Amino acid sequence: MRDAMRQDHRPLLLKNARLIDPSRGRDETGDLLMADGVIRDSGRGLGRPDGAETIDCAGKVVAPGLIDMRAFVGEPGASHRETFASASQAAAAGGITTIVCQPDTSPVIDNSATVDFVLRRARDTAIVNIHPMAALTKGLRGEEMTEFGLLKAAGAVAFTDAARSLMNTQVMRRALTYARDFDALIVHHTEDPHLVGDGVMNEGELASRLGLMGIPAAAETIVLERDMRLVALTRGRYHAASITSTDSLEVLGRAREAGLAVSASASINHLALNENDIGPYRTFLKLTPPLRTEDDRAALVAAVASGLVDVIMSDHNPQDVETKRLPFAEAEPGAVGLETMLPAGLRLVASGEIDLIALLRAMSTRPAELLGLEGGTLRNGAPADLVVIDLDTPWVLDPLQLRSQCQNTPFDEARFTGRAVRTIVGGRTVHEIL
Repeated sequence: MRDAMRQDHRPLLLKNARLIDPSRGRDETGDLLMADGVIRDSGRGLGRPDGAETIDCAGKVVAPGLIDMRAFVGEPGASHRETFASASQAAAAGGITTIVCQPDTSPVIDNSATVDFVLRRARDTAIVNIHPMAALTKGLRGEEMTEFGLLKAAGAVAFTDAARSLMNTQVMRRALTYARDFDALIVHHTEDPHLVGDGVMNEGELASRLGLMGIPAAAETIVLERDMRLVALTRGRYHAASITSTDSLEVLGRAREAGLAVSASASINHLALNENDIGPYRTFLKLTPPLRTEDDRAALVAAVASGLVDVIMSDHNPQDVETKRLPFAEAEPGAVGLETMLPAGLRLVASGEIDLIALLRAMSTRPAELLGLEGGTLRNGAPADLVVIDLDTPWVLDPLQLRSQCQNTPFDEARFTGRAVRTIVGGRTVHEIL
């Protein structure tokens, strides 16, 4: 069994670490002891138990393993793009100990049997934790709700139609009401497809100069505004899958002030990049939603720092060469992100835009809280899912070295400082840089 395989029953002691626990606002020097797959103790001057392995962290950061709340994995049906095995290898290299995969597979994850397949397949082939989101509507068609209760009981952690917006307002209202009775989280991609139309990048002066059709920020904000009205009507739990604009932040802020149970994610791409990075029609930066202005990017980072935006996710979306090496307007949107989410986030820390504990809270503690997952904390008894981060190592990203089956990264040959040097899942090291 995978659980037995991953738990190393030999105690492991991490010495001389900078312990950062966002769940308790803790940032201090000390040691951490784990055994039998869980954290046993942390603090200064811990003794070494008999038979324990000791690792001197030499001041490196030890934090809860990252939880990526939005990643596409191709199984079932698109294993040429990504498998649980390859995605988990990429995740481990990026300090991610838990992946939450999306339901837009073939077949769609909209029934208990497919949820069970995902969990079994991941258990047998992945080296990190895998949890599926189930489809919000059957077949992702936006017409009929799935069976939330049965799917949640089978192991689905939330409900989403992935990159499709549910435009039928009555169905969305019913879904929020139905989900409320199961304390289920609705995760919604907010883009009006009619306003998106043939758009391929952010609407504005740059799109006009590049001769590309634009997508207005209003395509996102209008759907989000509607959803906030429905949350107020139903009192369901709602999560905006990918916020990108200042207008959307205003809508989210008003909903929070009104006491609604709403939360939101931003992708690392929208926090680290803006529309100008598209440059000479770089298709690896064609995303959905599209990259916005620098003002939008800066506002998003500030919103993460303040807690208005709860989660940073990778929005990992592998695309093969045939779908990306095309004219910008014809290329498929999406970028890989499992291995670059943390390094790109550390850029924001280095620039002073966000502090490290806030970054790690958005990448670990808040996703765990919203999805009801174990993890995101260094408390005693918590799963020994950890990341050791070297904040000072400079390196250059070589896309050919990525563990993902696809290399469509917007950070091709980017210079980074800081990365995960050890990833531990269930007390067992699954990634290490010597």
